[in-house]
Amino acid sequence: LEEDLLPGRSIEGVATSALYAAARQAGTPRSLDEISAVSRVDKMELTRTYRYVIRELGLEVQPADPESYVPRFVSDLDLSDETERMARELLESARKEGVHSGKSPVGLAAAGVYAAALLTNEKVTQNEVSEVASISEVTIRNRYKELLEASDTAAPA
Repeated sequence: LEEDLLPGRSIEGVATSALYAAARQAGTPRSLDEISAVSRVDKMELTRTYRYVIRELGLEVQPADPESYVPRFVSDLDLSDETERMARELLESARKEGVHSGKSPVGLAAAGVYAAALLTNEKVTQNEVSEVASISEVTIRNRYKELLEASDTAAPA
């Protein structure tokens, strides 16, 4: 308001964008899909307004870390601490192998949780993970393969 960013934009769009930016900066990221699902602002307007707000206010917002989504997904799926640890290890291996670059952090986190659940013999379906993370099963399958390949190359021979 003080920076006069509202003219030409909806108050709800700017407020929702500010909330999204605050969550990212506080280290409790939510996806654009999650934010738009609980607001009256569609994803496209939210994206556009968010970019405008951070540019105009000069905010430094780091890309979301896939690992920050893992605890919530594990909890929502009622999985074990062992699965959470394994998911973090898979994501760390993927980071070292450069798999993160250009990929959705939510998709990577969901695939990491799915892969970790399988590796720790916990029963969870791609559909269940997909619903908790609000992403497609196809995304989980694609990222899942990449994570396992990265973990194979990162593992000692």
